[in-house]
Amino acid sequence: MSDPVAEKSGFLRMYMSSHPDTLVAYAKWYGKISEPISSAEMSAIDTKGMTLSCKMRDGSTKDVRVVIDPPMTGYDDVKPRLLEMKALAQEGLGMIKTPRITSFQFPTAALKVLFVVYPILAYFAYAPVDDPSLLFLPARLLATYVGSSVGYWLFWSVNVTHVFEAIYTWSLCRRHETGLFVGTVYILATLVFGYPIWTDLRKRIQNARIGSVMKIE
Repeated sequence: MSDPVAEKSGFLRMYMSSHPDTLVAYAKWYGKISEPISSAEMSAIDTKGMTLSCKMRDGSTKDVRVVIDPPMTGYDDVKPRLLEMKALAQEGLGMIKTPRITSFQFPTAALKVLFVVYPILAYFAYAPVDDPSLLFLPARLLATYVGSSVGYWLFWSVNVTHVFEAIYTWSLCRRHETGLFVGTVYILATLVFGYPIWTDLRKRIQNARIGSVMKIE
């Protein structure tokens, strides 16, 4: 199966040739090159990474492979991912400030956790499997073929997972200076709703990064 980004690498290499500062930032931050770089060119790019040819100030050359993790899903993913990577590199190198998130935003996807996922998990965790009612037939079948405690442990495993997700959310809030109140709301929301909260927060951070880069350009 062909790589959709590699197929258009010629155009991307030509486009990025007009952004040498970005390529140098990629090489220094992601390629871990500490020596002075005079210029950098993109020699290849695909969904999983890019290869940069760097010319050092001492006259030598060095090729570095920059891994794109997670891999890009297609050509439409190139621009936002490269802009985000540029912002992350510039943040890490101290060229721009880390974007701040100063408000809480509740993603509607979290409602599915509250009204769909939790009721289903609670049903299988606490349904009386000895009750002959048709209402509890799915729970009886699960108990018969898998075990009566599976639903209970699955229910509480999800809650424990939310604790670790809340810790990750705290790290995002700390890095992006949400402040005590907004950060607390995000952490508590993650404890209750799980991944929809921190994935939406990450998307907001990504958009803020891209926005800051676009302003500079």
